[in-house]
Amino acid sequence: MSRIGKQPVVLPAGVTAAIGKDNVLTVKGPKGELKQAIDRDITVEIKDNTVTFARPTDQIRHRAMHGLYRALVANLVKGVTEGYKRNLELVGVGYKASNQGNLLDLSLGYSHNIIFEIPKELKLATSQEKGENPKISLEGIDKQLIGQVAAKLRSLRKPEPYKGKGVKYAGEVIRRKAGKAAGK
Repeated sequence: MSRIGKQPVVLPAGVTAAIGKDNVLTVKGPKGELKQAIDRDITVEIKDNTVTFARPTDQIRHRAMHGLYRALVANLVKGVTEGYKRNLELVGVGYKASNQGNLLDLSLGYSHNIIFEIPKELKLATSQEKGENPKISLEGIDKQLIGQVAAKLRSLRKPEPYKGKGVKYAGEVIRRKAGKAAGK
């Protein structure tokens, strides 16, 4: 039995869940509404403010899906109650970030600025204080979307191992390498 899959997802006060046609689970809460399609083999039961999942057999595929869909629904519930936040940091001389609405203007050492459009479901904030690296903050209710956008922003200039320059997640530790040996 999947240790994750057999745990029920508890719905806090103010959060409702409903299973619709085509096995699509809809979770509504104070911050918004999210939907997740569930595989037809996994059965979902909603009662007494808990969502439970069951699988038909012990096949590897069913065991994998059992824990997966339980985790995805737990992320939906957390998203509509608390929301998610992801912070990025720009490390490098002359690296800048500014925004107008959901348009992010990045200066990352290339010959041109990069204009990146953030999906309207997310809130974007940039800050640049003297003596600190520029910061980008993404907020929203969809964990998958925030992770996807943050990964795309990071891929525009990945942190390099020699000086640590690039776009990195806040709190991420860049494994540094030693440069060339000193001349003789």
